[in-house]
Amino acid sequence: QVQLVESGGGLVQAGGSLRLSCVMSGRTFGNYAMGWFRQARGKEREFVATISWNGGNADYADSVKGRFTISRDNAKNTVYLQMNIVQPEDTAVYYCASARSILTAISRHASEFGFWGQGTQVTVSS
Repeated sequence: QVQLVESGGGLVQAGGSLRLSCVMSGRTFGNYAMGWFRQARGKEREFVATISWNGGNADYADSVKGRFTISRDNAKNTVYLQMNIVQPEDTAVYYCASARSILTAISRHASEFGFWGQGTQVTVSS
């Protein structure tokens, strides 16, 4: 079965950096767009970043553009989210996801992603 496992979350001070990783197994990682989403306590899940199958295209939420970078290593079946200049409002559970269809280039829509990890908590202290 398809599994996605996130790691790298934790407690970080405002202005600091953190790198999240997500390893996928059970399907051909390099065929699919990947995404990062987050959900803060009491709020709905929101889009953070997405990357195409070959890393050639990426898209970001306005709230993280210029601070976060999504990347992938298809040889390692891993997608990353480099988080710089983090702010308290970045506090959330972060989820990685794999696109349902090989035809999805990049997407901001959670409905386009069929496989999800269990999430990793990121807490930013002020």
